[in-house]
Amino acid sequence: PLHSLQACPPLPPQGRSGASAEWGAHRQACADDQDAEADAERLKDSQNTAAILTTYNEIDMTGIIELRNRYKDAFLKKHEIKLGFMSAFVAASAKALQEFPVVNAVIDGDDIVYRDYCDVSVAVSSPTGLVVPVLRDVQDMSFSQIEAAINRYGLKAASGSLALEDMAGGTFTISNGGVFGSMMSTPIVNQPQSAILGMHATMDRAYVVNGKVEVRPIMYVALSYDHRIVDGREAVSFLKSIKLKVEDPARMLLDL
Repeated sequence: PLHSLQACPPLPPQGRSGASAEWGAHRQACADDQDAEADAERLKDSQNTAAILTTYNEIDMTGIIELRNRYKDAFLKKHEIKLGFMSAFVAASAKALQEFPVVNAVIDGDDIVYRDYCDVSVAVSSPTGLVVPVLRDVQDMSFSQIEAAINRYGLKAASGSLALEDMAGGTFTISNGGVFGSMMSTPIVNQPQSAILGMHATMDRAYVVNGKVEVRPIMYVALSYDHRIVDGREAVSFLKSIKLKVEDPARMLLDL
């Protein structure tokens, strides 16, 4: 694919000493990235097969930032793991998946298979790029358990020790382009899943609160979904449910 070629260095000018050997080494390094090529083919198959649409929303991160600042030291002392924002999005997604089970479902031939568990694929960085290990039974996990699992997978990804079974399955995916500074994107559904949540960078923006303009930390979020199984009303309502839960985490405690 064209984007894969662009990742390689430009061809050195003819006649430069050692140029052909240097270029050959770079070409080999790019060609060896078989995992990335397989991912690209799978995502392209998703585009060709699914009817992918994307809906967007914005999240005022003030509440979750204040919660983290208030409890991060106590959380670290008790659980020996740092409190991040990803656990809130994973927990909110699990709650929303239970509210809208079709987003957690999958097309199997002529049938729609509904799952009573939430296995959330979370993108983490590795030396060879992003990998997507799966957090199993997230609906039964606490914030500390989610953070511990993400940290464990992050360490395995950094050391290159992730196993295939760590990345197999998954009923829903969360991708965070915000760690690289992305403001907005249109994520591709990771089939056979039916939806994917895209998180982005949190930026200070002008935001209307109770009729007054204030500066608030805002994150744009995107939900891409397979319109063959998920309709627009369900997709928009699902994303709004995540928004409300992250903006006011007490909703997750009260099951709202």
